[in-house]
Amino acid sequence: MPVRYLKKHAALEGYVTVEDAETLSNWLRDQNAPAVHLGKCEQVHSAVLQVLLALGPRISAPPPDPWLAAALAGPAP
Repeated sequence: MPVRYLKKHAALEGYVTVEDAETLSNWLRDQNAPAVHLGKCEQVHSAVLQVLLALGPRISAPPPDPWLAAALAGPAP
């Protein structure tokens, strides 16, 4: 299961597919302080990346992939 919805965060693991984008979006919108844990995330579909960029949840653990980590960190100051 690529996304586990826990009390304090959503844990994205392995390969997160397009099928997970809408559910993740809805879950993030329903949270008071949304957070995601990407420590075990290997790859996300571009739709999932768009959800993360659009909604901007707190990243409780960055992904191991340097490109994805940089994309989620936002623009450099």
